Amino acid sequence: MKSNQAALDVRDVPALHKWITLSLQHLFAMFGATILVPFLTGLSPSVALVSSGTGTLAYLVITKGRVPAYLGSSFAFIAPVIAASSASGVPGAMVGSFLAGLVYGLVALLITMFGTDWLMNLLPPVVVGPVIIVIGLGLATTAIDMSMYVPGIDDQVYSSTHFSVALVTLAITIIASIFFKGFFSLLPILVGIVGGYSFALFQGIVDTAEIKAEWAAITSADSFTGVLGAIFQKPDFIVPFVDYSPVDVISIEIIFIMVPIALVTIAEHIGDQMVLSKVVGRNFLKEPGLNRSILGDGTATVIASFLGGPPNTTYGENIGVLAITRVFSVFVIGGAAVFAVLFGFIGMSTAVIGSIPSAVMGGVSILLFGIIASSGLRMLIDNQIDLGEKRNLIISSVILVIGIGGAFIQVTDNVQIAGMALSALIGVVLNLILPGKEKAHGNGKMFKETVTGNKKSNDDNAA
Repeated sequence: MKSNQAALDVRDVPALHKWITLSLQHLFAMFGATILVPFLTGLSPSVALVSSGTGTLAYLVITKGRVPAYLGSSFAFIAPVIAASSASGVPGAMVGSFLAGLVYGLVALLITMFGTDWLMNLLPPVVVGPVIIVIGLGLATTAIDMSMYVPGIDDQVYSSTHFSVALVTLAITIIASIFFKGFFSLLPILVGIVGGYSFALFQGIVDTAEIKAEWAAITSADSFTGVLGAIFQKPDFIVPFVDYSPVDVISIEIIFIMVPIALVTIAEHIGDQMVLSKVVGRNFLKEPGLNRSILGDGTATVIASFLGGPPNTTYGENIGVLAITRVFSVFVIGGAAVFAVLFGFIGMSTAVIGSIPSAVMGGVSILLFGIIASSGLRMLIDNQIDLGEKRNLIISSVILVIGIGGAFIQVTDNVQIAGMALSALIGVVLNLILPGKEKAHGNGKMFKETVTGNKKSNDDNAA
């Protein structure tokens, strides 16, 4: 039996030529967003690709090959990674990512022991929705600065050239989002980056020196082995106990910066699992279980922290690919993960990504960060949160002003609880102490585990 008239079901193995093509589709769908996060945070895009691929493979193993989800760089952690890197360098951000991954593991264990009711009470839509809005709008100034100013200069210098590149990139991305159909409608970020990059070339703001150097190394190689050596290069991994000592960089500040965000991304993960369940026609929250999918997501983030990549999360873009193609095979997802790892080891891809002007990424970010904020608003609407209720209005208002306003608590000279972490913690506390908790859930759909379609197919029963 094929769930929801699937072209390929979850355990089906496609023919090799179809396998490659279908996997490349998923690679293209996630590529733009996955490289944007390291670009903004100062991490290595090639490492992000490798950690994305390895994290996805680990996720597939942990979920027993039953959940066709792809994991890429998480946008929710952009500001925390930047803050943690400023406080303790990239090693500090990696330790924070590791701790956030452990939170996933702890939540998975608690779900195994006590179910999901406690999580629903801790993270209702009235808390998660406004925090997601904070995540998006908190990054707004980053997108505008990248779009308007000349990069690499301490004092902000306005550039009409850079801003025009950003606006053209934004326009191309919007056109791709609105007018492209089918699979190509899932690639607006990638299309926007390519289009903006092309326009930036004509404006003379693309530094192609590294690309030329990579090409020269390939063409000057005097043997097949030499060519392979020039094409494939080791990414700039940052490995604990090899490149740094975690004990030297861990701090209370890092914990407060990174760990609270994991609670929000866990709620986002549950939403993705619900959508994925509806697309595929199985209840993934029950089988293989929400505990396994959350554990897989956390494991992917831990793996990323061991390599020097950004935290990972399940990608809505790839869920969209599943919905359009009706190809639910985990082998296709696994193939995309393998391709991502291979791309991470190709030096030319690193050179091309590194040459993308910040104005191009800024143009894409204007739309993308706004979409993140809008998704938080959509969560409030979809769950029918009544802001006419004083309780809900108070919680959402406090979260928004504290998070977007940049409030912080100075714990010690070196420790702050700031921004979205503080707003998330205060939102959770307010929800727990204010009366009328039932009003925080709206229509209660956020954790509702019903799903249309077949819940199991013969291959699952056989397993």
